[in-house]
Amino acid sequence: MTRAAAVHDHTQAHVEEMVADLDRLVRLETPSNRRDLLEAALPEIERYAVERLGAPAARVQHDGGSRGDVLDLTWAGSPGLVGTVLVLCHYDTVWPEGTVACWPLTRDGDVLTGPGVLDMKAGIVQAVWMLRALRELDVPHPSVRLLLTGDEEIGSVAGRPHIEAAAAESLVTLIPEPSAAGDVKVQRKGMVFADLTVRGVESHAGLDPDAGASAVHELAGLIPAVVALADRERGTTVNVGVVTGGSGRNVVAGVATCEVDVRVQDPDEARRVADALEALAVSDSRCTLEVVVDHNRPPMNPSPRTEEILELVRRTAADLGETVGTQAVGGASDGNFVAALGLPVIDGLGGIGAGPHARHEHITVSGLPRQTALMAGIVELLATEARG
Repeated sequence: MTRAAAVHDHTQAHVEEMVADLDRLVRLETPSNRRDLLEAALPEIERYAVERLGAPAARVQHDGGSRGDVLDLTWAGSPGLVGTVLVLCHYDTVWPEGTVACWPLTRDGDVLTGPGVLDMKAGIVQAVWMLRALRELDVPHPSVRLLLTGDEEIGSVAGRPHIEAAAAESLVTLIPEPSAAGDVKVQRKGMVFADLTVRGVESHAGLDPDAGASAVHELAGLIPAVVALADRERGTTVNVGVVTGGSGRNVVAGVATCEVDVRVQDPDEARRVADALEALAVSDSRCTLEVVVDHNRPPMNPSPRTEEILELVRRTAADLGETVGTQAVGGASDGNFVAALGLPVIDGLGGIGAGPHARHEHITVSGLPRQTALMAGIVELLATEARG
């Protein structure tokens, strides 16, 4: 038996404080593309964590360049226990500055709505209260390393090297990203982005149409070939999400572009699609095609060690009188980077709710103690394993 039920009761008794903590974080507006706002918010997030947990045993802040910094905080484990559990959180959100003024954290019974409440500021609150509860209940636990990144929503260019380095030094990576209705996420699709740019020859569409070579027409001819690269049986989807081109109704278009989103479960599929995109060619020799491919995130698939830790998740859920399933989802997270290294990661341990990136984004208040206790139980069982 774990102390997960005791952690649940403890956090349930403090749930209003957890809600107040969440309100505090939601008020800190942290859009991914605003370095200034991220820079202002991160010290406040650190101050919150230190107020709840005391000063960490180790602290490192990594410069994010034009993106949000990465904050790496480690609190020591129980005496005699070795190893570290990494809790990976991002503090950036998709919501622009000014959103919280018209949409503050709002409670309606068991439901809390607000920008970033689910994705993923509830996860930060859970991580802090998980460790606080373990300490206050005197539950043995390894060291806990909280890694806060500021560019997850825009590709984790700044965060990725620090995520991979921290995960390699940890027993497991736990990610309190939004849950799948209370289930954990063990598979996520990888992401390949591609930008296609066709350049043609402009001319007057009425006076001299044959002198031009339309970039728009060329791109329109290429798009069906792009979409045809999808393979549903292998879990590969292709979406052309943005198309732009031309300068006027009566102008043969000189430039046209499209933005492509590819999701894959099989790493080989990422290479296949990328190779096919780079092999595309225009039919009109007067036009040129540029293809820029970004292998944004590898797919997340469970390692053998992940499968073993899933058994700890199930044992903890049983101690809570519940069951926790596993789900595969199309969205990606920073867990993709960890899994691609063959390291264990349990994702989707965060809030129970719906609507990430949407105006109906919300969590349930009752889900906060449950998810916090689930994380705590996993950490406790890892401590038991470490002691043999």
